[in-house]
Amino acid sequence: MLNMKNTILKISAILGFTTIVLNSCGPKDNPPLVYFPDMYFPVAYDPLMKAEDAYSDHENEIPAFVKNNGATGLTPVEGSVPQNKDGIIAEDKLPTNPTEYNAGYDASKAITSSTLLAENAEKDIQRGKAMYEKTCAACHGVNGDGQGPIVQSGAYSGVPKYADRQISVGSVHYVLINGRNAMGSYAGQLTPGDRWRVAMYVMSAFKGGATTSVTATAPTAQPATTESTTNETTSPKK
Repeated sequence: MLNMKNTILKISAILGFTTIVLNSCGPKDNPPLVYFPDMYFPVAYDPLMKAEDAYSDHENEIPAFVKNNGATGLTPVEGSVPQNKDGIIAEDKLPTNPTEYNAGYDASKAITSSTLLAENAEKDIQRGKAMYEKTCAACHGVNGDGQGPIVQSGAYSGVPKYADRQISVGSVHYVLINGRNAMGSYAGQLTPGDRWRVAMYVMSAFKGGATTSVTATAPTAQPATTESTTNETTSPKK
């Protein structure tokens, strides 16, 4: 009889505890006062509609929204990196097979000037230096000798010296977009303009300034595959 009584008490205790847990986790019609309710009950804003405060009846007081007449679709934050601010059309036709890639790479060697404005060349090269040291030097080295810290650590090898390569500002730009051999594309890390700036810096710093002249009407780095045959006589292959 005592055992049965203890069993009933245990079952009752378990059921009571379960009821409390389920009720505490369930939805509340009248939730208690909490700090930062938007962290507990987030409300998605429609970027094309005026923002409304979900937790009070007064007008939304978020400064950025107020400044934008309540709309949540804001302009880029000051200091952030806008895409394609240089007015260069982003490359959207990438090679789909080795034949297209090789033809495009051969043709890119004939490109000896960037599409950036000539009067900004010095500033662009300085910007290219900064981007190169942040993005490329880990493998290629700050001196362009292929002895960056990753290579020196023994984790990676086979990075060639720029001085030993037959390249142009166009071919460097092409590789930044499409990658080459073990190097992947850096189109996601560099804006269209910065790809040209890095290519200009590479040629200026590691190839004796060869083919770094710029012009606003230079050809793009996505030449037609039919140009590859002509380029074989003017630009040696890598």
